[in-house]
Amino acid sequence: MRGTKPGRGLPGALAVASALALTAVLTAASAPGEARAAAGRCGDPASRPWCGAALAPDRRAALLLPRLTADEKIALLAADDPFGGPLGGFSEDAHADTAGGIPRLGVPPVLMADGPAGVRQGKATALPAPIALAAAFDPKAARLYGGTVGWEARHRGNDLVFGPTVDVLRTPRNGRTFEGFGEDPYLSATLGVPWIQGAQAQGVMTSVKHMAVYTQETDRLSLGMNVDPRTLREIYLPPFEAAVKDAGAATVMCGFGRLNGRWACQDGAVLNGILRSEWGFTGFVPSDHTAAQDAAGAANGGLDMELPMGRRYNALLLKSAVAQRKVAQATIDAHVRNILRTMFRFGVFDRQAYPNDLTRIDRTGSRNAARAIAEGGITLLKNDGVLPLAAPRSIALIGRAARQSPSGFGSAKVVPFGTVSAQDGIARRAGAGTKVTYHDGDDRGGAAEAARGADLAIVFATDSQGEFFDKSCLTLQCGDPLRGDQDGLISEVAKANPNTIVVLNTGGPVLTPWAGQVRGIVEAWYPGQEAGDALARVLYGDVDPGGRLPVTFPVSENDAPASGNPAQYPGLGKSATFSEGVMVGYRHYDAKGIAPRFPFGHGLSYTTFAYGGLSVTSKAVRVTVTNTGRRAGVAVPQLYIGMPSPGVEVPQPPKQLKGYAKVALGPGQSAKVTFPLSPRSLAYWNQAAKAWKVAPGCYKIMVGDSSRRIARTGTLGTCR
Repeated sequence: MRGTKPGRGLPGALAVASALALTAVLTAASAPGEARAAAGRCGDPASRPWCGAALAPDRRAALLLPRLTADEKIALLAADDPFGGPLGGFSEDAHADTAGGIPRLGVPPVLMADGPAGVRQGKATALPAPIALAAAFDPKAARLYGGTVGWEARHRGNDLVFGPTVDVLRTPRNGRTFEGFGEDPYLSATLGVPWIQGAQAQGVMTSVKHMAVYTQETDRLSLGMNVDPRTLREIYLPPFEAAVKDAGAATVMCGFGRLNGRWACQDGAVLNGILRSEWGFTGFVPSDHTAAQDAAGAANGGLDMELPMGRRYNALLLKSAVAQRKVAQATIDAHVRNILRTMFRFGVFDRQAYPNDLTRIDRTGSRNAARAIAEGGITLLKNDGVLPLAAPRSIALIGRAARQSPSGFGSAKVVPFGTVSAQDGIARRAGAGTKVTYHDGDDRGGAAEAARGADLAIVFATDSQGEFFDKSCLTLQCGDPLRGDQDGLISEVAKANPNTIVVLNTGGPVLTPWAGQVRGIVEAWYPGQEAGDALARVLYGDVDPGGRLPVTFPVSENDAPASGNPAQYPGLGKSATFSEGVMVGYRHYDAKGIAPRFPFGHGLSYTTFAYGGLSVTSKAVRVTVTNTGRRAGVAVPQLYIGMPSPGVEVPQPPKQLKGYAKVALGPGQSAKVTFPLSPRSLAYWNQAAKAWKVAPGCYKIMVGDSSRRIARTGTLGTCR
């Protein structure tokens, strides 16, 4: 490890732990318990018995519900500010949504903020994109992320934050790839849970989104998605199930489109059947903006609160539906009860409104969190010995992203208080002895000339992602139209300087036809406001690159899942058939024998690791990981299981992620890693039985560095 400055030499996992500790100290003075201890807004329990904080939430809701008029009940079922969402990126006072309370009975309003990548309400801490968090493969980092979002949402005066996004990635062309946790349901579930726990520990409610299937922006408002029950259960629902059962999410947001013919926000089979009856969810279900289609259909189908306003949930339509007996009054009451019970559970009645003033509060913890999460997710894809940097005398930075902090747009777009550019971070870390120059890359010839005169060239390349539309391709030539042919730029620079590194600031996979021409490739994702310092620390080896790919990088466009088949994507006649079934992400590549450019789980360290001592039981898989190099580093051992098929009608992927760990090890150090197993780890969804079943046969146990780099294998079950 170089240097003795504070923080240097900390591997990414330790940096996250350090930031987590700092954030805990920062937030200790404003813990949820203290907020509840303050005088509430509900009133005197003597005259308003539902205000008795010692009563259970169900009991309090039962006492309050009969006191509400029919109009007051309906008023609670919809938000009332259609302009908050669009203005949230500009105004500190524009909440994404507001649901007015009932002052007559002490029912407080609920103020809401967008938050999957940070709080979108005026200026806030711009965290790395959620896909960068997914690359960290680190539940502790996820809790830090959620805690940071929750803390800032609270100090912007919000009671509820929309996040996290746990939609499993089906196609890498999805415009919101950056907003989720990648292509694996187990990874999404195990990161979503601590994210929610971290945020709700700050005294705000969360809204995990978008249930049940949301995989593309093309035709998203009207798309019909045909998904078989097994695929729904094994791929798209597990992150939501974990959010409800393990994290206790306050709310679950329903999305757009139709699942097997039913609109998402009035899909009683999912919202009433699976979510409430099967999983035991007791929170409330808000809609994504304008997702509700029909007043009676939504009311009977399980929607509790319409956002951003009562287009369908208003007095005229709901009273008419009740009068015509299309909706029972008991159904209306049940929706109101769900909302009130959740508000009581999270203490909204029992505290004063959170103040909206983030500008005068020390945000050191949030800044440290942003940097630590970025470091933990930066993924080293290729390293031909050029990294970590020693002491180059001159560095040419090429590409506009060297002076910017690229991000996605839409509801996950955050306006930062300030940013640290890559140029600033690298120049500061390099010191006065290194000449750092910059070229915007618009002129390839000029960029090549700038690179030719430097010891080292670093090319920054970006794509463009966001809500409302999908990417037209995966190349860097069309990935960000405003940047021109970035693939050609990289090739020209690499010809001019053999010591060329590419830093990708992308929201997901891109094609890398120039991979063989450069010495290093670093995927830094959309890095957030502390981008420059985080990247510099990784490039110089102050921290080990902690990221591993949560998505597969294909060699060519048609290698990717759902490519080349319009019926699968983007759909024909606004109808998409998920005929690939459970073969999503790396499962697709494995099942079809397609070699990826960089596989799921891949990421290089500045040291090397060995695996040994594998032991397998029905309760756990254990393995010893040893740092065999000369530097401290971060290992991310991954457990995959190849499951037997109970029949030809239930094809199984060659492997499925069932466990992972993040371990910081010094040179020569070893650690024993345990991956717990449960019957669910080995189960498939049996549609005939409508239950999870464990098939008889041989289970292949695989532990390694990625889905394509397996170091140790074993078996479980009946094997020949």
